[in-house]
Parts: sequence; C-alpha cells; structure tokens
Amino acid sequence: MKILPKDKKGLIEAAIGKKPCDLLIKNAKIVNVFTGEIYNGNIGVYDGFIAHISCSIDNSEILNIESKNQYDAKGKYVIPGLIDSHIHIESTLMTPRNFAKAVIPCGTTTVVTDPHEIANVYGVDGVKYMHDSSEGLPMRQYVLAPSCVPAVLGFENAGAEIFSEEIEEMLKLERVIGLGEVMDFLGVIENSDRMVNILSVLEERGMFIQGHAPFLSGKRLSAYLCGGARTDHESRTSQEAREKIRNGMYVDARESSISKNVKDVVNGVKDFRYLDNLTLCTDDREADEILERGHMNDVVRCAIESGLNPIDAIRCATLNSARELGITNLGGIAPGYVADLVFLEELETMNVESVIFNGEIVAEKGVLLKKIEDRKFEIEEKNSIHIKDLTVDDFKLKAPIENGVIKAKVIEYGSQVSSATQIIEEEVRVKDGCVFLEKEDDIKFVIVINRHGKINTKSIGLVKNFGINKGTIGSTVSHDSHNLTIVYNDINEALKVMNDLINIKGGISCAFDGEIKGHLQLEVAGLMTTKEAKEIAVVAEKMKITLREMGLTEIKNPLLRIVTLALPVIPEGKMSDLGLIDVNKKEIINIF
Repeated sequence: MKILPKDKKGLIEAAIGKKPCDLLIKNAKIVNVFTGEIYNGNIGVYDGFIAHISCSIDNSEILNIESKNQYDAKGKYVIPGLIDSHIHIESTLMTPRNFAKAVIPCGTTTVVTDPHEIANVYGVDGVKYMHDSSEGLPMRQYVLAPSCVPAVLGFENAGAEIFSEEIEEMLKLERVIGLGEVMDFLGVIENSDRMVNILSVLEERGMFIQGHAPFLSGKRLSAYLCGGARTDHESRTSQEAREKIRNGMYVDARESSISKNVKDVVNGVKDFRYLDNLTLCTDDREADEILERGHMNDVVRCAIESGLNPIDAIRCATLNSARELGITNLGGIAPGYVADLVFLEELETMNVESVIFNGEIVAEKGVLLKKIEDRKFEIEEKNSIHIKDLTVDDFKLKAPIENGVIKAKVIEYGSQVSSATQIIEEEVRVKDGCVFLEKEDDIKFVIVINRHGKINTKSIGLVKNFGINKGTIGSTVSHDSHNLTIVYNDINEALKVMNDLINIKGGISCAFDGEIKGHLQLEVAGLMTTKEAKEIAVVAEKMKITLREMGLTEIKNPLLRIVTLALPVIPEGKMSDLGLIDVNKKEIINIF
C-alpha cells in the first residue's frame, strides 16, 4: 500500500529542481529513522510529499532548495509524524472530529482505529459513521473492519453480529485498510467456521490483519499466527513480548488509560539486536489523560524513560508502525514520503513544538491552527439504550436453596490496576431464596443487562476485590458488547443507577447513600459525547473524585474499573448478559 501524490510528475520535477517546492523547512535537525543518524539539513516539500533533502552529512554543504514558502525550524529536531498502531477512538469518549482536535497538537498525524466498540452497538452503520465523520481532517484516521462482533459469538448478545459478508461490505470503504483485532483467539486456534471465513476474506486480498493474543504461548501462539494475524497489543509481561517478537509477531506496546505495559515490554526486548517488530499504541486513552500527558508523544516518552534509545523509541512510533501496516511511504523523512513532520526542542521529553501534516503546518505550541468544522451526523442523535421496565426484584440473585450458606463461583480481581481475573469459590449467605451480602463484604453483585433492544437478556453474578467499599457504579461502556453493567450491593441503588443511565442516553453513573452522586453523559451510542476534550475532562474529574471516595483509590482512572468486567476475551472469569464465562475454557458456567 502506498499513499499516492496528486501530482506525481510535479513532485519529480520539484525533486530534481525544475520547479520550486511548495515549502522549504530550513535549519532543521533531521532525525533519520532509517539509519539512526541526526544531522542538520533543509527539507523541500511539494504537494504534501517530501521532494528533496539537503543535509550536512560528511561535512557537505547544505544547498538551497527553491521554494514558494519557508519555515524556519530554528535548530529544532524534526521527526516523522507519530502513528498510533492500535486505538479505539470511542474509548477516548470523543467523536472522531473532536479526537482529532485533541491529538494533532501532540504530534499524532496517523491512527489505526478499530471501531468495534460502536460496531457492537450499531453494526456496519457504526463503522460507516466512524469512517465518514473522520473525512477531511488534518490527520489520517485509517479504519479497520471489526472482526469480532460480538467478541465471542454465543457467549454474549451485542447490538449486531458481523460475519464475512459484513466484512466484505466494510472493506469497500475508502479508508478501511484491513481487519480489526482478532479477539476470538480460541476461534482461530480451533478453526471455527466464522473466524476461518473472516480471515480468508482478508488473506485473499492480501490485507492487514490485526491480532489480539493475551497470554498466548507455545503451540497456541503458533496456531494463532498460522491463522493470519501478525500483531498483538495485549502483551503485559517482558517474557510475553520476547516470545512474540521471536516468533515474528509485531508487538504494539500499549500505554492506555487502563493498561500500562510499555515499561515491561521495553524491558523485555530492548536488548534484541533488531527492534523492527516493536511498535507503540494507546489502545484506550481517555480525554483527560490526553490533555494532561499527551497522546503518542507520551507513549514515546514512556518508552524512552523505560530505557529505549530516543531514536529507537521514535522509530517504533513511526517507521515500524507504517511497515506493520504495509504502507511504504509513511513514517520516515525521505524523498517520496508523506510530509508528516513533528518539531521538538528535545527528543527525550517529546514536548511538541509544531506539527506539519501533508506539508501544511496544522499545530503550534499546543494550539490547533487548522480549523476542523463541526458536522452533524444522524447516528449522534439516536438513542441506543433500549431496556424493558425492570424492578428491584430483577436485581436479586436467586439461589437454589431457601436459606443458609451455599458455595458460589466468584470473579476475583488480583488488583485494581489489572483487568485480569480468576474464578474462585466462596461461601455466601442465602436469605428467602436470594443471595444476601453485608455492606462491608468485599463481594459485590454484578448485573449485565442487554441494552440493544433486540433481546431482553440479563445475568447476575458475584465479583470480589472490585474495589468499591460502598455504593453502586453502572456503565454502558462495557467492552465489548457494551451492555449495561452495574456493580452493587444495594438493589435499590442499582435500579436508580440504571434509570439514570437510561435518562441520559448512556454513560457512567454512580450512587451511594441511596442517591445518584454523579454521571458522565455519553449520548452517542452510549460510548461517546459530542463535547470536546476539555469539557469532558471537567466532568470526568468530578466523577473520579466520587469513585475514589467509594474506594477506587489504587487505579489512576477509576472510571475505567468497570469497563472490562464483561470482556470475555481477557482471562479468566467475566460476566455477560448470558452468565458467568470461563474465558480459557470458553464455557458459560453455573454460579452455584
């Protein structure tokens, strides 16, 4: 795949000097991600592409490049535009256009987004919205066709189901360049008809296939790789990253608002002679963290702080990512490459001074210079919350005995900072045919209610070490089917939280002492809002304060604690609207 110039003939003429460049970038310290060198030079840009570079290698003279306009870098470092190799834009809580406003000043010029969050709500229509609403932006938003909607077929009910026919329809969209993360790794390993058919569609076209392989090792990893996926952003340990790169897999080291994995990944692979298969990504990073720390520039900074050479870290977020995608003229500073450039005072701090996209200056000193027009889309006005009337009785966990004590299977978290769980057995009290929990118990109820209106399913389970010591939290952001998930002790509070989320058309809500204490409205598909980052951050910070008061003090972003409780592709135990799932065995199991 290659990004083509509109005027190829003119680009060649500008390179040879027969016609002037559109822009000359002079007095730059050019970071060469092909060789690892840094040298002074001038960069000529024509039609959004680099035409020629005049540099001072081997004490040679920097020759002038004729141009219509000039930009003085004043000795700043110039690196390629940063590429996020794996992201779900919906997880920023922003629409694609508002997301662009937030990240472009951070130096992010290209992202690869898998819109499987909204696809689980609206199917192909949701993907088309993410594609169409990101058109004409001063950044590149490539879209992947979601591969696993729902994440694991038959174990949860989403708002849509995607098979090979829907994949083929999405691949016709202009900026859809491949297949989104193949989360049903067991389906791949076991040769399920659904996954075989979907992967075949992409392989027959020679298109990019993004992977998802948490904790896969040995023969299971080999089988998954033979299935066609070549990347993974789920590596959490040094050993995991080492094994995957040794097996030819791209590892997208992740620094999200939920999972901070860059340090462990870098420590595991930085002694390798070649780091071509190491890239960087954000996966799920919320608006407030983008405003506070940055976007891909912050991920590169983390890699440098973890011991990676600054040029290697930058290469991981530029050239390596482009090569992973198979784009042959993106991610480097060289003739014929796209003129996406970022200017820095220092490499180590990754504080962005200015940004050029397609040869045009689009941001300076944290301010977006290129106006992004507000556009309205029909899907932003739709209500995605469709739940039949429930009563407090619907929030009771019925037991197979009338009174006494019974053993129950419980989802247990190891800590507040991990989404990984295990399934344990605990004794719980039963009163009048229902499980009874004391307020001080570390075990809470969890209910998952289908909110998509096609089927009225719900399931109640038990979760330990979730982190709240009082109150109730509910969310329509609940990866990946995004059903309404509520963690609670008090059934009356749970009902209030549900009704609050219905009234605001989705989001995150919390209550204690019998009252709603706050909510974050996400009215677009129950996942996003049309508000901009700064406005989202203010409300989100108030919610975080409340959730910390409820006990979620260890996790940096307590809003995200609940969002992976129903994700049946992260081992070991998860809840869905159909019941308690043993992820490793791929079974729905009885709680009692």
